[in-house]
Amino acid sequence: MKKMIVAFALTAAQIASALATDSYTIDPNHTFPVFEVNHLGFTTQRGRFDKSSGKVMLDIAAKKGSVDLTIDTTSLDMGFAKWNEHLSADGFFNVAKYPSMSFKSSKLVFEGDKVVAADGEFTLLGVTKPLRLTVTAFRCGENPIIKKQMCGADVTAIIKRSEFGMTKYVPAVSDEIKISSPVEAYKD
Repeated sequence: MKKMIVAFALTAAQIASALATDSYTIDPNHTFPVFEVNHLGFTTQRGRFDKSSGKVMLDIAAKKGSVDLTIDTTSLDMGFAKWNEHLSADGFFNVAKYPSMSFKSSKLVFEGDKVVAADGEFTLLGVTKPLRLTVTAFRCGENPIIKKQMCGADVTAIIKRSEFGMTKYVPAVSDEIKISSPVEAYKD
């Protein structure tokens, strides 16, 4: 009988924990990854991706969560058509063959009730590598305009593009790329 009570208590705790996890859908209108790269040692060139989607699962009390973000590489925007065409081609983002890149994490790092990092796997050009996103300005609450629960943050990471097979013009065009993005997500 005691074993049955213990088993029931453990099952109830697991169910309660699962129910405490909130699901959020990433808002594509307020989540747009930006990248920057040193160009020939003279300037920092910046581009962005205008389409992204994904989910965030979050249990602040248990200090757990996950992120699943997909970036549509065909939405590359460098500011004018020739740059878009150049960076969309084979040798760079090769959007015809790889129309998306992604970040998947099942480990969020907390300081108190705030997410400060996400450890996961980043896939670019069909190559997957471990990546840590640094998270700043993390906050959850009610959107004051539409009165819906949401969480938001700014995320950054640095990658070496050659590790993903993007080697064109390295080192004249820097191997190191900084990626940053605002991320807003609404509770389902």
